[in-house]
Amino acid sequence: MKSAVVFAYHNVGVRCIKTLLAAGIEIKLIVTHEDNPGENIWFGSVAQLASDYEIPFITPDNPNTAEIETQIAALDVDFLFSFYYRNMLKAPLLDTPKRGAFNMHGSLLPQYRGRVPINWAIIKGETQTGATLHVMNIKPDNGPIVAQQAVPILPDDTAQEVFEKVTIAAEICLSAALPRLIAGKTDFTQQDLSQGAYYGGRSAKDGQIDWQQSAKEIHNLVRAVTAPYPGAFTDIHEKRLIIWRTRQIFTATTTAIEPITPLMYADGDKIILLCSDGAALLVLHAEFAGETLNGKNFIHHFGASSIDLHSTTLGKT
Repeated sequence: MKSAVVFAYHNVGVRCIKTLLAAGIEIKLIVTHEDNPGENIWFGSVAQLASDYEIPFITPDNPNTAEIETQIAALDVDFLFSFYYRNMLKAPLLDTPKRGAFNMHGSLLPQYRGRVPINWAIIKGETQTGATLHVMNIKPDNGPIVAQQAVPILPDDTAQEVFEKVTIAAEICLSAALPRLIAGKTDFTQQDLSQGAYYGGRSAKDGQIDWQQSAKEIHNLVRAVTAPYPGAFTDIHEKRLIIWRTRQIFTATTTAIEPITPLMYADGDKIILLCSDGAALLVLHAEFAGETLNGKNFIHHFGASSIDLHSTTLGKT
C-alpha cells in the first residue's frame, strides 16, 4: 500500500482525499486550515472529513517550520499531495516524499497560474477551464503536468457553478493519474509558460464595475464575483448597488464611433443596463442600499425611471 501526506482545503480537497482513499492510498496525515470567521464558508470541511475517517490532521498557520518538516519526514510517505491548500510549500517539505509532490490546480495549466483561477477565467471570457495535476516545485503552478481534465464554461455560468464542475474535473483527473503514479510509470509534460500568465488574488473592492467596459465584460464580472463572493457593485448617491445576476439580452449591431452613455433604467418590473458598447443586460437580481431592487421600486430609490451611470452623482470608492 502506498502512503501520502495531504495538504488540503475546500471542496476540491474533500473530493480528492476521498479519491485517494478509494484508490487504496494510506493517508498518514492531513494538513488543512482553520476556517476564517470573516470568510463566507460555503464549501466542505477537510477537517471534518479527517475526523470522520479518523485520519490525523493539523491546522498550522505556517506549515514551513522545522517541527512540521521533521514530523512529515518521519512519516516516510510515498507521495505528498496539495489540493487547494492556500499556503506555499517550501523545498524541505516538497523533498520529503519518496515518489514526489503533486498539486491540483483549478485551471488548464499553463493558463491562469496563481490565485483564484476560476474567477479570472470567467472575467476574461473563457469558454473552458479545468483541473491540472502537476509536479510541485518552489515556483507556484509551473511544474510538469501529470494529467488534465477540461470542463466547459457556459455563457451564464457563475463562479460557483464552474467551481462545481472543476471539483468533478479534479476528481476525474486524479482518478486517471493515480494508477500510473502508484506504478511509477507516469510521463510528465513540461509546461510552456509562454502560453499562459500568472494572476494574483482578488478582494471585494475588485468587484467595482467599470462602466466604460462592454456589456459582455460587465456580465463576465457579475457572474465571476456573484454569491458566494461579495458581488459586482457601483456606488450611487453614496449608497451601494450590488448586481448579483445579469443576462445579455441584445448585442450592439454596429460599433459606435463614440461610446454610448451607460444607463440603468426601469422597463415595467424589469431593470435594464444599457452599456457603453450599445449592448444591454437584463438585471436578474440586484440590491440597492441592502434592499432588493426591481423595476417597480426603481423610481422610489432613484427619483426617475433611468439613471446615467456616468453621472457626477456616482459615488467613488
